Amino acid sequence: MALHCEARNILISGDMVLPRISTNVSVYEMEPEADALTLFLDSIDRFAPLPADVLVLPSHGKPFVGLHTRIQQLHDHHRDRLAEVLEAARPRPVSAHDMLPVLFKRPLDLHQTTFALGESVAHLHRLWYAGQLKRERGEDGVWRFGAV
Repeated sequence: MALHCEARNILISGDMVLPRISTNVSVYEMEPEADALTLFLDSIDRFAPLPADVLVLPSHGKPFVGLHTRIQQLHDHHRDRLAEVLEAARPRPVSAHDMLPVLFKRPLDLHQTTFALGESVAHLHRLWYAGQLKRERGEDGVWRFGAV
């Protein structure tokens, strides 16, 4: 949830727009077929009508001005990650686990891996729903995504 006060030109962005890190956008077991990344990107685009000088109060990090720039940075970030996932899936179908080193360049602990797997599925699902990847369940029960 985000709250905007027009009179004070303040946006309480919660986790929707953070100043330095990207929001964790994941697919969870409660909605295993979700297109969470598309929903997230569409949601932050709804901030476009806000004034350029709105003061953003995020749930993590310091308040900042520059909402439109930050939204563009988030779109650019996810566009780049999606391109990397698409490239990785060209030679052979990949699982969400296979995408962890593609999407995350640093070692992950167990807690981080849990979030990272959800994000990995979110990126794969966006490409799948867009018709850029196909999805098949292997004999081992694992969903893999490959080139169309």
